[in-house]
Amino acid sequence: MLRLYDYLPSGNGYKVRLLLTQLGLPFQLIELDIMRGETRTPAYLCKNPNGRVPLLELEDGTLLPESNAILYYLARDTPYFPLSRLAQAQVLQWMCFEQYSHEPNIATARHWIQHVGVTPEREAALAEKQRLGRAALAVMEGHLRGHTYFVGEAYSIADIALYAYTHVAHEGGFDLAPFGAIAAWLARVRAQPRHLAITARPG
Repeated sequence: MLRLYDYLPSGNGYKVRLLLTQLGLPFQLIELDIMRGETRTPAYLCKNPNGRVPLLELEDGTLLPESNAILYYLARDTPYFPLSRLAQAQVLQWMCFEQYSHEPNIATARHWIQHVGVTPEREAALAEKQRLGRAALAVMEGHLRGHTYFVGEAYSIADIALYAYTHVAHEGGFDLAPFGAIAAWLARVRAQPRHLAITARPG
């Protein structure tokens, strides 16, 4: 059976949990608390020297870190990854956008506000994260005004990657009210079969 090392509040871990659930693949969830340093133990660092979650352990013991790499591995040859070469590249385009422009700002703002606190020294950095996060949301909004999903009018891992932190962006101080196309897209993603809430456990 697949094993997923994860931290439930993590959007990056949630991406993988959501896809596994929607694919109907059984997996064992191994929860680690990043706030207690459980991803920094020698035992875990032997599995993932980067000390992060999620980490997928395959049936043969092979270890695969990095959320979007895991999504790609799981989605190949399924309806969640398109067939055409161009559409595949567009999925990767949006997944790169998520990791470069979206997640570093929205996820970090959420983490600071919800988990570690915003010190006076961090206030300026938080404001900048929120500015950049709003810019990323504006890019998404512009695209979704003319599209049902991010690639090829079909739900794919590009949507899963971007949904993970967008649907909890309010926890990072982001007001989604001005983003009507994003709101409609979030509702479409929530309506997908076998949808899973971010803190829900499998089974």
